[in-house]
Amino acid sequence: MTAAVVGGLVGAKGYFVLFELPPWATWGDSLRAIFSGSGLTWHGGFLVATGSVIWTIRRYEAPLAHVADAVGMGLAIGYGIGRIGCQLAGDGDYGIPTDLPWGMAYPHGVVPTTDIVHPAPVYETLAGVTIFGLLWGTRQWLSKWPGLSFSGYLLLAGLSRFLVETIRRNPEAAFGLTSAQLVSLAMMLAGLTIASRLLTNPPGVDEADEKDGTVEVPT
Repeated sequence: MTAAVVGGLVGAKGYFVLFELPPWATWGDSLRAIFSGSGLTWHGGFLVATGSVIWTIRRYEAPLAHVADAVGMGLAIGYGIGRIGCQLAGDGDYGIPTDLPWGMAYPHGVVPTTDIVHPAPVYETLAGVTIFGLLWGTRQWLSKWPGLSFSGYLLLAGLSRFLVETIRRNPEAAFGLTSAQLVSLAMMLAGLTIASRLLTNPPGVDEADEKDGTVEVPT
């Protein structure tokens, strides 16, 4: 837990300072961003927190796949709840202008706008809750393959963020995609790779079983 919290805060703040501040930002702007209460990016927090948790798991020899499955559902619902704060604060995470009936303005937000825009944080809250519901509802089946629930989280979370970015105001980073979309693609690729590897083995078979020739048949 400590590794996840510390790694998440460092990564979220570091990613914002490195990739989200405008090109003309000064060193003073960067320092103020580091010590401000805002300016946290989910992708940065996820990447560094994941590395910190994996290191801690390896150090204490905990079962990585089982821990990852538990973490995935927590990340999904936690992300959804966190985006409620972004919506209430109007901190600039909203999308591009829209004429859809649920579009809204943020005239009193941290980053105000009087334009009617996509409420992107609402979309992401709905996505986070939906992903959590799917993983929770299928947890018994997914548990036959330790690690499969987390791979599903990577795939669904990456896909939802990639799609939401199409109506966000973030600048392109490379190949016509934003930095968040590039990270989302990496998440989806990792999720598909893990899932395909797990599903090639019968339920209950892990690498240790394969090495010693034993197979546990689930009942």
